[in-house]
Amino acid sequence: MGRQPQPHIRDELLERCTDHAIESGLPTRLDPLVKSTGVSARMLLYHFGTRDDLFLAILRRARQRQLVTFGDLLRVRPNEPYARTLARAWATMTDGEGKPYLRMFSQLRVNAELSLWPDFQRSATLDWLEPLEIGLLSIGRPQTATLALAVIRGLLMDIDATGDTTRANRAFADFLALLTPPETAQAEST
Repeated sequence: MGRQPQPHIRDELLERCTDHAIESGLPTRLDPLVKSTGVSARMLLYHFGTRDDLFLAILRRARQRQLVTFGDLLRVRPNEPYARTLARAWATMTDGEGKPYLRMFSQLRVNAELSLWPDFQRSATLDWLEPLEIGLLSIGRPQTATLALAVIRGLLMDIDATGDTTRANRAFADFLALLTPPETAQAEST
C-alpha cells in the first residue's frame, strides 16, 4: 500500500513553483523548480504526475493570480474617472507588479509551451473583455472594450518586441485622451 497524496503539500509546492516561475519565467526543465522548492524532482512528479502536468498547473495558478491582480486594477473606483483607472492599471501592468505576469505569458504565446494550454490565447483575450466593458460603462463607452483590449495587447506586444516603453506609454496616453470627451478632460484638469 503506497503513500496517499497530501493535497496541502501539493498546494504548497505549487505555490512555491508558481512564485519561481513568475519571478524567473517558466523553466524548460525541472532543476530550477527543484532548487526553488527544496524537494526532489521525484517528489514533484509524485504530486503532479508529469513535467507537463506540473508546468500546466503552474501556468494555471499564475493565471489565477494575474486575473485577481489585473482584475483589481481594472475595477471601477467611485469618484475616479475610468481613464485615470486605466492609466494606473497600465503603469502597474507594464512597470510594476504586473510586469512578471506579462513576461511569463508572452513567453507562453511564443514558445512551444503553448501545447500545454492550447486554448490559452483565446481565454487570455476573453478574460479581460468583461472587466473592461464594466469599467468603460462607467464613462458610457462599454462598446469600446474590444478596442481598449486591442490597444493594450498591441502596445504590450510592442514593448515586448522593442523595449520602447516610453513610446508605448505615450501611445497609451493618447488612447486614453480619445476615450475622454474634451469637456470631461477639461473639467478634470481644473
